[in-house]
Amino acid sequence: MTSTPTAVGRRTRTGPTPHAVLLDMDGTLVDTEGVWWDAEVEVFASLGHHLTDEHRTVVAGGPMSRSATYLIDVTGADITLEDVSVLIDAAFLNRIERGVTLMPGARRLLTELVVHRVPTALVSASHRPVVERMLRALGPENFEITVAGDDLARSKPHPDPYLTAAGLLGAAPLHCVTVEDTATGVASAEAAGCQVVVVPSVNPIRPAPGRTVVDSLEQVDLPFLRSLPPPPSRTAGALRPATA
Repeated sequence: MTSTPTAVGRRTRTGPTPHAVLLDMDGTLVDTEGVWWDAEVEVFASLGHHLTDEHRTVVAGGPMSRSATYLIDVTGADITLEDVSVLIDAAFLNRIERGVTLMPGARRLLTELVVHRVPTALVSASHRPVVERMLRALGPENFEITVAGDDLARSKPHPDPYLTAAGLLGAAPLHCVTVEDTATGVASAEAAGCQVVVVPSVNPIRPAPGRTVVDSLEQVDLPFLRSLPPPPSRTAGALRPATA
């Protein structure tokens, strides 16, 4: 079942770890980090501002509130956060109507998790309308719950999205594996206390205790996830650099 965070009751998970797998969306399951950047470039060009790749490395993987605020600040664009967010979402949705490409290994991994009845959540910094559109390509049946960037007061890099997803699935973060592609998402998952598998998209990310870096989702299957050691003890809410 797929739902917003408020629609699923808590229950306690037991059995083999991981008790749940929490998956990022953009750049992890779907090849859209470049599409988001193209949408941002398009919108700011319409406002008379040129974005460079230097800006892209900053906004990759961030929630709309952070990314758009940064771009307004560095360009001096005369537009509100609310208005530019609407424009960027619209430009993005228009682009993906041409089709969405799943990352290599994504479909196989989702199918494997369903077959083995591993509770799975989609945890994204994108807004709810974008998440709902992406579910057409990903398959809503592959996720018990979904958490969008505008479902909560605080999105990534704060731990709230992953803490919410784990709680709704009845799983302790310690027994959850998250799969991410950006430093922002990794910081969120690690602050929540989850084990993290990283498939870097835009910027490189180094391995660290509790953080395993792979080249592709094609390297990730259930035996691999079950072989991961538990993450080091962390205090939820304490953010640390994902590039360290």
